[in-house]
Amino acid sequence: MKFSVIVTLKKDVLDPQGKVVQNTLQNLGMSDLKSIRQGKYFEIDINNANEQIAKKKVDDMCKKLLANLIIEDYKVNKIK
Repeated sequence: MKFSVIVTLKKDVLDPQGKVVQNTLQNLGMSDLKSIRQGKYFEIDINNANEQIAKKKVDDMCKKLLANLIIEDYKVNKIK
């Protein structure tokens, strides 16, 4: 069973890397770009047929390692 995890900085946390990307794109002529924020993307394949148990394991991975819960949010989605 496959899941995707998207980790993003919380809205109140400054994103200096996103700001650099935004400024670079604007300097390349993308003048209508309003804002951009950077994040992380993971695809996780779990060897478990029970969707609830598998999703709980992925959630535990996020809480323990993949996301810094102080400054980041994350979203887990099942990949079909």
